[in-house]
Amino acid sequence: MSLGDVLDVVGLIVILLGALLALAAAIGLLRFPDLLTRMHAGTKPQVLGVLLVVLGVGLRTRSGGDVGMLVAVAVFQLLTIPAGAHLVSRAALRTGRVREDDIHVGPRSRGTDQP
Repeated sequence: MSLGDVLDVVGLIVILLGALLALAAAIGLLRFPDLLTRMHAGTKPQVLGVLLVVLGVGLRTRSGGDVGMLVAVAVFQLLTIPAGAHLVSRAALRTGRVREDDIHVGPRSRGTDQP
């Protein structure tokens, strides 16, 4: 078994894992009850799923131009998916689509005037 064959098998496994994460994200979008949990399902596993699929395709092709294009796809996904989710959550908060009890603010930092 050559190195190319091993990389092909690893690439197929990584593509399968990425596809399973994308499927989990799709199921989460359908099953979760409110906007914030659906956004979480649509961004977190989706980004990792896309990156795994891109990595798997890169392992299978191993061509310089193709790998460069896949790196560009991965970078654009990492930049646009979180920014899009932020804009959707901001619009939902401003239009009143998010309940107040769904918003959890972390502990306050020390050194502020308020107790």
